[in-house]
Amino acid sequence: MFYSEELIEEIRSRNDIVNVIGSYIRLQKKGSNHMGLCPFHNEKTPSFAVSSTKQMYHCFGCGEGGNVLTFVMEYENYSFIEALKFLAERAGIKLPEQEYSEEAKKQSDLKGRVLEVNKQAAKYFYYQLTSPRGKQAYEYLVDRGLTDDTIKQFGLGYSNKYSDDLYKYLKGLGYDDAFLKSSGLITIDEQKGGHDKFWNRVMFPIMDINHRVIAFGGRVMGEGEPKYLNSPETIIFEKSRNLYGLNFARASRKSQLLICEGYMDVISLHQAGFINAVAALGTAFTTFHASLLKRYTNEVILTFDSDGAGIQAAIRAIPILKEAGLSVKVINMKPYKDPDEFIKALGSEEYQKRIDEAKSSFFFEIDILQTQFNLGDPEQKTKFFHETAKKLITFPEELERNFYTEAVAKNYQIDMEQLRKLVNKLGSQIVVGLNEHKEPRMDTGKGKRLPEDGMAKSQKLMLTWLIEDDTLFEKIRGLLSPEDFAEGIYYNVATMVYDQYEKEHKVNPAKIISCFENKEEQSEVAGLFSAEIRGNMDEAGRQKAITDTVFKLKECSLDRQSQKAIENNDTDSLMRIIIEKKELKNKSYLFTN
Repeated sequence: MFYSEELIEEIRSRNDIVNVIGSYIRLQKKGSNHMGLCPFHNEKTPSFAVSSTKQMYHCFGCGEGGNVLTFVMEYENYSFIEALKFLAERAGIKLPEQEYSEEAKKQSDLKGRVLEVNKQAAKYFYYQLTSPRGKQAYEYLVDRGLTDDTIKQFGLGYSNKYSDDLYKYLKGLGYDDAFLKSSGLITIDEQKGGHDKFWNRVMFPIMDINHRVIAFGGRVMGEGEPKYLNSPETIIFEKSRNLYGLNFARASRKSQLLICEGYMDVISLHQAGFINAVAALGTAFTTFHASLLKRYTNEVILTFDSDGAGIQAAIRAIPILKEAGLSVKVINMKPYKDPDEFIKALGSEEYQKRIDEAKSSFFFEIDILQTQFNLGDPEQKTKFFHETAKKLITFPEELERNFYTEAVAKNYQIDMEQLRKLVNKLGSQIVVGLNEHKEPRMDTGKGKRLPEDGMAKSQKLMLTWLIEDDTLFEKIRGLLSPEDFAEGIYYNVATMVYDQYEKEHKVNPAKIISCFENKEEQSEVAGLFSAEIRGNMDEAGRQKAITDTVFKLKECSLDRQSQKAIENNDTDSLMRIIIEKKELKNKSYLFTN
């Protein structure tokens, strides 16, 4: 974190959350909250609540939540620092200049210079495209169906036939050889001197999410190898950490992102209205790509080439994307090779239908697997179902596993109970093998999650009541403490709530949310402060609910302590816990006065 907690809190407190969010979406006062349609998922009935007193928001539909910083980060797709600067400017707060080490200053200066030279190169390539020398490249793009507006939007250009043209231009701007070599635009040869990395190519500027040119891709005009060439990695560019078109796609507000294989597919899709398309930069999908996508969506749809190479690329990408927590579907583009060909042939409406009909990645994998076996041969068919069962095991949730098992049985005409038995048999073998290595990874669905749903709800209710009514702290003093909340985020947040009350004699939930920089954690914390009991409740009913919750949490805490004492053969602790359990029954009067 670059700025002090005090400054962050001042910026947050000077930006009223109702005013900020109200400038983006329509809010209507209802009771103690302001309600509106959630901007993060599609809904017809408002479930997005903004609290003026808590200075936080929470959607009861999709679970998104946080404080004013979280909202700006999520809505504008800003980083934490970008959101902080935005809100500081809005509140008229001048942020202090950051002090860097000499090395950090050099790196920062170098990054700035490389960004600037890339910007100059992009302008030069665009100029070349629109000049008589770029006629062939321009006609190529028009023949591919691109409009002038699309060419301008993506900043497409041309590197002409002279292999030192850009080099001479940049030298004329005052850049030296050593710097130009580090920029990735120029190759310096001791004998031949400087020459361009790209020449006689249609140029595709690669931009980061803030629309800054960080690299280039080039397609050769006429014959030549390689057909596509990307910039080498530089101080500002790593191809495994960037996605082409994400600078536009991230602002699309679509519920999913389309993943293509190449530049032209992305550009064609955007021109056809599918502005949520992105592509990897001449490399296989990586965990970094998946993590980057996860920042902007929960679902991706693969629209790779329909040939063998495209199918294999999809097979490789699916597990990486799913590991990042993304839902994955696959579009069937046959009989056409890629999205560009498909849209030219059948148009946008037909492509939208293919999106709507996109197949679950699991069934896509099963369909590809099926082509490797002759299902007319009993032995081959048995092998196919064994391989299918192995894939079914990978679903951690038993209910989801059962649904897919049923669907496979129906699609491939096999007895569902037989397939289920096979899945369970293989699953138990894997569990036994993993247990022998002390690394169990498969959830059989039989064990209980900790904390269980009922206890999680009780903890959320208690945290919500504590921030809404600080008189409760004195009533539960000596009875309930942060240690009585389950481990993980419940314990961490409870500790912050108690500490803040002890220091300030009040609780500021928005300030606590600011302690978490991760967007997902901020949403989760906002959820802990937004629990509600359905239906109307009078004061007597509220007091009873609080009493029941307090004693439920304490009893569960004592049970956890008791189990730990038994495991450690700690007789003294066990006797103390037994006494506390007896005394607990005599303390109900605390909430009846």
